[in-house]
Amino acid sequence: MFKLLKQLQEDVQSVFARDPAARNTLEIVLNYPGIHAIAMHRVAHHLWQSEHKGTARAVSTFSRFLTGIEIHPAAKIGRRFFIDHGMGVVIGETAEIGDDVTLYHGVTLGGTTWQKGKRHPTLEDGVVVGAGAKVLGPFTVGQGAKIGSNAVVTKALPAGATAVGNPARIILKHVFESHPDEKARLDFAQKIGFQAYAASPDLPDPVVEALRVLLDHMQATDKRLDKMCGALKRVNKDFCDEKPDALKPESLSVMQESES
Repeated sequence: MFKLLKQLQEDVQSVFARDPAARNTLEIVLNYPGIHAIAMHRVAHHLWQSEHKGTARAVSTFSRFLTGIEIHPAAKIGRRFFIDHGMGVVIGETAEIGDDVTLYHGVTLGGTTWQKGKRHPTLEDGVVVGAGAKVLGPFTVGQGAKIGSNAVVTKALPAGATAVGNPARIILKHVFESHPDEKARLDFAQKIGFQAYAASPDLPDPVVEALRVLLDHMQATDKRLDKMCGALKRVNKDFCDEKPDALKPESLSVMQESES
């Protein structure tokens, strides 16, 4: 019981770091459905591990009715887990969530098969999943990765990556530097700062970036062609790089008569 209360205290304190709307502890305890869902899940998970599976499912069902958040009692959840808003969140049976993870409303940690065994994703420490995102399958989302709103992730993401879209594609990839211990990594992540909804105003648009690369390539090619044309003109002053006249219907008839 003491362990559950300590975890609840950590969960409440983590809200202040990730939600600017939080004003005081009493407000969080009374009005945040994510806190209610996490507290009841920890009880249900303890019952599940104690082989009181029917009671654990009953607690989970009551939690879903009360908060709109469905967490299977077998799911493994780490410390300082935060579900913001929360309505429509679904966390499957074999999902595993590390420390300091944040989920927004409408997130699904689901499976893609009916076979028994590991079916749901593993979220490592510091992962942020934006509203409406779907993370589907038994793969790992690396430490500090961010998944944008409404993204559909079906493949593993490396640590520090930012993924958006359907299917999700990586638009930023940051590889953590080697540190002697995990504490240094967490300090580094906190130094960068928390990004709500796994988004920031300076994220690049991958389509725009691709078009920019193509335009740069076209411009470079035009410059090379101009240089080639200039060199050919110096060799042969009669050389002309003007476009030929458009082919007219009369020309086709003349060509056919000459062939016949």
